[in-house]
Amino acid sequence: MTILSNETLRVEVSAHGAELQSIRKGDVEYLWQGDSRYWGRRSPVLFPIVGSVWEARYRVDGTEYQLGQHGFARDMDFTLVCATDTEVRYRLESSDETLAKYPYPFVLEIAYRLHGASIDVIWEVKNPSDKDMYFQIGAHPAFFYPDYDPEKSGRGFFTFDRTEGIECIRIKEKGCVDAVTKWPLEMPEGVLKLEKDTFDAIDTIMVQDSQLKRVNMFKEDGTAWLSLSFDAPVVGIWSPPGKVAPFICIEPWYGRCDRVGYEGEYKDKDWMNCLAPGEGFKSVYTIEIA
Repeated sequence: MTILSNETLRVEVSAHGAELQSIRKGDVEYLWQGDSRYWGRRSPVLFPIVGSVWEARYRVDGTEYQLGQHGFARDMDFTLVCATDTEVRYRLESSDETLAKYPYPFVLEIAYRLHGASIDVIWEVKNPSDKDMYFQIGAHPAFFYPDYDPEKSGRGFFTFDRTEGIECIRIKEKGCVDAVTKWPLEMPEGVLKLEKDTFDAIDTIMVQDSQLKRVNMFKEDGTAWLSLSFDAPVVGIWSPPGKVAPFICIEPWYGRCDRVGYEGEYKDKDWMNCLAPGEGFKSVYTIEIA
């Protein structure tokens, strides 16, 4: 476990999955601490897929592979590259184990950097091979609802960097989406109110096409709680349906689950990223604690 700290925040990161374990400001914990009654993880990194592939199978040059939801990086031990009081970097490289289920050599580095009340989460993907590499990558951080009370309906509210005209798509079957039907995101008074049953019928609010670049979370009384800013083209918002869970996930994605029934090539999936031989990909998203 690596501990980062500055005058405002104390953050813990595990080498297993290069996963955030804690975000504390003073005595307050902001990051969900994992509980299998609801969801046992805290902030997994999703690689080399985001979400599910149809029937847990995908194809590369006609050869079929099996891969579980969100890929394998979250369940692997990363190597510590370097660490200071306010920054840490981990690395995962392809191996015989990964190549058996994902036939692309890769180098994945994940870093966390503190500045003030913010945490930059940095992803770098490199293609060390002599062939094109295809991948997806995404975040899945879970945050405590402020002032959570299971007996009360209200959970606070979200605002975004736009207040109207937001469209979302929904999970339809086996963790995959209906990519055709667009649903308007209902935002009375320009806010998305969070209730204990918000996700019971829809599972995940999924917004794509770079419609959103910032999500702000507030307490019921309007006090700011935290924000995420990102450049990713897709963002998911999720809390376990039917469980009255004490947390919500805000998930920037460079990728998305398959559409229902997809049986094409992996490289032709929706929201796929490609690296030519020797090329690299870098992205940063920021968690800001109020």
